[in-house]
Amino acid sequence: MRQLLLDTHVALWAFASPEVLAPDLRHAIEDPRNTVFVSAASVWEVEIKRALGKLAAPAGFAATCVEHGFDPLPITFQHAELAGSLPPHHGDPFDRMLIAQAAAEDLEVVTKDPVFARYSVRVVPCS
Repeated sequence: MRQLLLDTHVALWAFASPEVLAPDLRHAIEDPRNTVFVSAASVWEVEIKRALGKLAAPAGFAATCVEHGFDPLPITFQHAELAGSLPPHHGDPFDRMLIAQAAAEDLEVVTKDPVFARYSVRVVPCS
């Protein structure tokens, strides 16, 4: 059993363009033995970017995640403190939160972002 944390773009691709994901990754996401998380930070990021017109995503991203069987990952005080104390390799606050959550919860992060590998988290490339 694996525990995966999807980066925001990966969750969006899983819904709208699953063919861009590597076949073994699609299988891992769809395997009911695995737990697939989407962070509250990703929901926040999608809704902000959608409201600003920077992302053409349908409303209700959180509900869509649940409909696809993804588990919500709330942000805790521990996650927030860890995100704030990370080395400054990554400047995006949403990605820093995902990195902190992956480290704190011992999750594999699925992302195309190469900067994630500069931190002490397990990274699964999405293609």
